[in-house]
Amino acid sequence: MIQEILARQQHESWGAKVIERLSKDLRRDFPEMKGFSARNLKYMRALAETYPDELFVQQLVAQIPWGHNVRILDKVTTSQEREWYIYKTIENGWSRNVLELQIDSGLYRRQGKAVTNFTRTLPPAQSDLAQQLLKDPYNFDFLTLGQDAHERDLERGLLVHIRQFLLELGAGFSFVGSQYHLDVGGDDFYIDLLFYHLKLRCFVAIDLKMGKFIPEYAGKMNFYLSVLDDQLRHPSDEPSIGLILCRTDNQLVVEYALRDVNKPIGV
Repeated sequence: MIQEILARQQHESWGAKVIERLSKDLRRDFPEMKGFSARNLKYMRALAETYPDELFVQQLVAQIPWGHNVRILDKVTTSQEREWYIYKTIENGWSRNVLELQIDSGLYRRQGKAVTNFTRTLPPAQSDLAQQLLKDPYNFDFLTLGQDAHERDLERGLLVHIRQFLLELGAGFSFVGSQYHLDVGGDDFYIDLLFYHLKLRCFVAIDLKMGKFIPEYAGKMNFYLSVLDDQLRHPSDEPSIGLILCRTDNQLVVEYALRDVNKPIGV
């Protein structure tokens, strides 16, 4: 049908209102079928022009609902980015609303952009996967925090909106606890948020900071990860990963701070 639309338009020219006439013909000939509005047919034409590779359409584009394809056609301008959102929709089972939220938040441009030391501290396959799971920046627009808010206010806000927070973190994160208690030689320490990642097969400790990154944060997280690996990590688990969430960061400062740290940390 799509090829018929393109062929008719090439033969009869754009001014011939091919789509409008074809829409009327189809609705007349197939009154029991839906989806033949002029608007839908225009999207079909756009889809055919956007994805000329029929194999790509069959193997990927056809795997997501029509409404998802329409959103991608409307909102995404480059072929590489469109393909990325199609892959992620299939991989994560995004609803149309979630897909639209991810596009509007610029997920494609944020994914995998956190500064980390993963290439030095994790095996190659684990490092690549972990890097792609982290973002910079994270989008917490669902929170309403004032300028004078503290880390505990941020933590409480994320827990109140845990569904949105998990959506922003991405697929695979399973919540373990907040202010997770660690007993080290009788001294008490607390991890702001602790998760287990089902794909990475490891614990992920998150430290929340309302200000800019300072090097001392890396040492503190390195300590947490050492304790987690000693006390919680199962023999079949991968090394625990730390994520430090700050309001701002100086990339060069982060790189120096993580250079000689032997635990996998992202900022």
